[in-house]
Amino acid sequence: MLGSRGSRMATLAACAALLLTTGACGTDQQQPEEGDTHQVRLYGTDGNMLNTYPGELKDRAHLVDGMKGTTPLTPLPEDFKRRLRAVDPELKDFLYAAESYDAVLISALAAQLAGRTAPAAVAKQINGVTNEGQRCEDAAGCLELARAGQDIEYRSVSMTRAGFTDAGEPATASYGTLHFDDQRLNDGKTEFVGAGDESAASTKAPPKGFRQRGKVPASSGAPLVLGGLLPRTGALALAYPPLAAGAALAVREINAAGGVLGEPVVWLDGDDGTAPNVAKATVASHLREGAHVIIGAGASGISMAVLPEVVAAGRILFSPSNTDSALTEVDDKGLYFRTAPPDSLQGRALADVILRDGPRKVALVARKDSYGEGLQGFVRTELERAGLGADAVRLLTYEPPADADAPPVDFSAGAREIKEFGADAVLLIGFAESAAVILALDDADVPVQP
Repeated sequence: MLGSRGSRMATLAACAALLLTTGACGTDQQQPEEGDTHQVRLYGTDGNMLNTYPGELKDRAHLVDGMKGTTPLTPLPEDFKRRLRAVDPELKDFLYAAESYDAVLISALAAQLAGRTAPAAVAKQINGVTNEGQRCEDAAGCLELARAGQDIEYRSVSMTRAGFTDAGEPATASYGTLHFDDQRLNDGKTEFVGAGDESAASTKAPPKGFRQRGKVPASSGAPLVLGGLLPRTGALALAYPPLAAGAALAVREINAAGGVLGEPVVWLDGDDGTAPNVAKATVASHLREGAHVIIGAGASGISMAVLPEVVAAGRILFSPSNTDSALTEVDDKGLYFRTAPPDSLQGRALADVILRDGPRKVALVARKDSYGEGLQGFVRTELERAGLGADAVRLLTYEPPADADAPPVDFSAGAREIKEFGADAVLLIGFAESAAVILALDDADVPVQP
């Protein structure tokens, strides 16, 4: 059931009261004495709460059993899942598939309403596509309205409550609380909670929409060319299949509905490698081939790295999966957008999940980059606001691999620190490489609670 932000904050307040009086936020938690060996609960985030993640632990995949975490997620209709599987029959996860689908479709609708593919003109329509117009929910229906020059309010799988803010990101979000059982996510345990504020959605009117009559003039610049910048390789490659499936499905349905400005949308494949050097090479290739909108990158840090080059070239960067809150304020000249919500919202959801289990000491382990440290800071703030003292929350970071060929993360010293600290909860903010943290805990004889 989709919950409200108010109900979540009420839970946090209740936990705060319990923490202040009893030191716990659960009724079944025994409080170990200092120095005692006790089990540790694992928690994760969107970069590792995937069915493919246990494979990163190889013969110790069982260590993920009992792990919980959050990810931006709405209840996905079975019809949408079916359509995604028609694109990729082997699809195991749906993380950011809806956001990827929506990023592509919003770009297409904005170009149709702009009447041309010039990125600056398309960018001016994007926020308006999601706010205060004729509501529509599918590619064919929305494109029909856009061809008539009708202002539209696009709602779809990842956008159900409100549109974009002036900064070009969702005003509201839905998060799923996920659970690993038997080395797989147990869909039967998934819970949903809402976050954000509908009043934050943009109220600025976009330029008047182009009405398509007959043949579109060559000056439109059609066809619309989209360049993929998704993590086919690297530490976030485990999220590539749903991201790619969502984008491919949108292109397929847009073109089946007649395309944009009288032409089929063109998709250029491209890998961000979860590495700046790979991503920059892909961006350079897309710019040479005339991409108007680049869909990606997968990781926030990669988008941060390539955004200056994209903006300098006057193109749009539109990510389905960036959550770093710093991107809200980045100097993007109005050319950066995302369908994923900022981590300021996810920090509250994560703290809620952790507090439900009544931890005494929490270790927050994050990638040493803007995404990892940013989300880590938001979670820490929420935990301390709920009553956990600063001495009960330990922050640790690790250097993420530079590329796919880099050696695995060595977290042995961090694991020993967590053991000495006596943490009974460990949050992992990372991608595939964060499996090294779990392995290091096991090597240090820290008992992970199933």
